[in-house]
Amino acid sequence: MTGWQRLSSPRTSRLLTCAVTAGALLSGCGVLPGASGDSREPVTVMTWAPDASGADAVNMAGMPAMARAYAAWINERGGIDGHELRVLTCDDNDTPVGASRCARRAVDEDVVAVVGSYSRHGRAFLAPLEAAGIPYIGGYGASADEFTSYLSYPVNGGQPALVAGNGKQLAARCDRVSLVRPDSLVGDSMPGLLDTSLTRADLPASYDIRAPEEATSYDAQAARALDRAADGCVTAVLGQGTETFFDSFRRLEPEGGRVRISSVLGSIEQPLIDRTGGRNSPFEGAYVTGWYPDSGDARWDAMRQVIGEFAFGDNRVDPEDTGVQTTWIAYTVLKAVIEAMDRPEITAGGISVSLNRGAEVDTGGLTPVLRWRFKDMVGTAAYSRIVNGRVTFQVVREGRLVAEKKGFVDVTETLVDARLGS
Repeated sequence: MTGWQRLSSPRTSRLLTCAVTAGALLSGCGVLPGASGDSREPVTVMTWAPDASGADAVNMAGMPAMARAYAAWINERGGIDGHELRVLTCDDNDTPVGASRCARRAVDEDVVAVVGSYSRHGRAFLAPLEAAGIPYIGGYGASADEFTSYLSYPVNGGQPALVAGNGKQLAARCDRVSLVRPDSLVGDSMPGLLDTSLTRADLPASYDIRAPEEATSYDAQAARALDRAADGCVTAVLGQGTETFFDSFRRLEPEGGRVRISSVLGSIEQPLIDRTGGRNSPFEGAYVTGWYPDSGDARWDAMRQVIGEFAFGDNRVDPEDTGVQTTWIAYTVLKAVIEAMDRPEITAGGISVSLNRGAEVDTGGLTPVLRWRFKDMVGTAAYSRIVNGRVTFQVVREGRLVAEKKGFVDVTETLVDARLGS
């Protein structure tokens, strides 16, 4: 993939041309739905994510691919409120330099928003976006800066909500919990989030085990986790390193051991379970905390249909991937906001104003109804921009991630009360 790509629909380009041509109706061209006879400008946005190769590389190529599929689908239907949707994509290479380059490209191309993207380098990309007044809608939550920037509009509570929810999920099942987490600033916030949920259930705080993020073996950490958990639970939140940790864990666990394992989406996902044996996966029985309904839920049917029709054969677009799901929700937000604006020209400033003034987005039950007014936000210094503090409880049964508990679980109070830091 090149550093950035443009997607537009020849069909909708033709329709837009016809709409401003004299005698368009007589020629059979017609007007885009919703245009009401005026000339509606195309809307240009960007989606970025790392598209890397290698065992330790972060690869979220499904997110830009989902964005392109969404654009093809919506343009086939006449665009968003009569506006052709043009999607630029960019590979941030999982580096600060790459993230900054993508953001500068977004500014140069005069995009009205960055939508449904993934980057771990928030400081690098948010500064250029803020300087240009470009909103960042529905990031994956991989960067803490996404939850403090005044131009960020997250659709989920990021990893903080997952870890807080994981504590609440395990509190009903475990007398003791070992937490294996990254030895980093992000990792330092995890014990406080997890333990707030545990102590509210009158359970002891977790045993905190720091681990390198890109190790080839976690034997030492696995041994400590087993020793302290006894017949309780071990939860690991190491991103791509989670698979490696549980490989070490299973080798050390006594046969017939009663320790239950757990993690969060992003560290354990359905593609990983499929790849490691499905029903025979080492993750069978694991408790997993997510943001959205499980991937088999009927509320994802519309997304699956779009993928089937407009991303057919593109194996990067996996409907069970949380990144792909987040991009779908983010573009749902964009569509709702533009339709509510109902203007011939859509600008970055106009989108931000609409969001700030309380544009309401119904995602079809994939999240609670979303709004980004000041009073809708968590409001803490660390997570000031979070408006969705709800999570879902899932479990791996017969090789599938399925709902363990119906509906959403609100962890907003935990986010507010958690004591963060090492």
